[in-house]
Amino acid sequence: MNTPRSRPQLALFGVLALFLLTGCPGEVPQPAPQTGDAAKSSADSNATDGSNRPEAATRRIIILTNGNSPFWDAARAGMKDAASELGIEADGFQTVMEVSDPTPQGQLDKLRQFASQSDVAGVGISPVDADNAAIADAMRELQTRGVKVITIDSDVNRSMMHDARFAYIGTDNFAGGRELGVCAKKLRPEGGGYVTFVGLTGAQNAIDRIGGFAEGAGDRFESLDNMGDGTERARARDNVRNAIQNHVDKLTTLVGIWSYNAPAIVDVVREMDKRDELTVVVFDAEPIAVQQIGEGMIDAMIVQNPYQMGFQGVRLLKALAEDNAAVVKKMFPHPDEPDGRIYDTGLKVVVPNSQSPLKREHFGENTEFLTLDEFKKWLDEYGLQGS
Repeated sequence: MNTPRSRPQLALFGVLALFLLTGCPGEVPQPAPQTGDAAKSSADSNATDGSNRPEAATRRIIILTNGNSPFWDAARAGMKDAASELGIEADGFQTVMEVSDPTPQGQLDKLRQFASQSDVAGVGISPVDADNAAIADAMRELQTRGVKVITIDSDVNRSMMHDARFAYIGTDNFAGGRELGVCAKKLRPEGGGYVTFVGLTGAQNAIDRIGGFAEGAGDRFESLDNMGDGTERARARDNVRNAIQNHVDKLTTLVGIWSYNAPAIVDVVREMDKRDELTVVVFDAEPIAVQQIGEGMIDAMIVQNPYQMGFQGVRLLKALAEDNAAVVKKMFPHPDEPDGRIYDTGLKVVVPNSQSPLKREHFGENTEFLTLDEFKKWLDEYGLQGS
């Protein structure tokens, strides 16, 4: 039969139980050591600069394209050279080119992905749609998270969405379109009907180039159509074929607005044996287009400088990420003036040879004028196949 314990015994058992549960005085229970990914995650979360980013982690400077084209190969070369010359890796950065699906949704998905990643220092985007409010909002969201944002090659709507980016680096696209229009005017003084071919009709660079072309070409030229292809190469060729068939009586000039439109035009003009009837003027110099102008299939090219877009884009994003006011000031000496945050990477007019009707005096003082041989020397200088 069990008998009840005395009160002193119960008190002694209580003290012993409390001692066993709490350990010796001064000891604090320690968690089990972490290993592998858990340990790395814990270490990263404890070594931050106050913005939830690891102090020692490499941060990415990203260029987000508006599709896949050889145009971006030259920009990639510029990024690579900038990384080397500016000591990107030593300063804790790396450069990355992200190729976007050429749709607003494709770019939105990329921008939202960047917003969720703590290692993104800066983004340079070529917006596929200048007026897309969702893209502009995603760019603003990145900025609120401390990511530096600029536009490259094509801008947002500057009158309504300029606050979505710090600055624009690239071609003065309206001026480029105007110079292309001057090419058509001098090559075809009698004028006539023209059709413009482009990937995305809503992109700001497309809007500006087409508007500039109309101004440069003048009143003797009439726009018959503006045909978008959604960056589909087969559709780009179909558009040229349809334009030639649909405007037999008026069409005199074919105008390539995006880089791959030039070879699409040449392919169809050859196929339909229409070279003697049509003037061909284009933007950009894909490697195959460089060959085609040498073969007499293109009358003139307005060439941008995607190499400098890549180089200067990395330069600016690094300076912004490091709060390097001196570099930013050098690139944008008058940021508060109208167009003060536009960095113009320049234009070139390229003609097949010195016998072209086009001459240096036909173009603006800030536009370079080169024969094909001179242009090839420039490409060789930078190790490029196209621009």
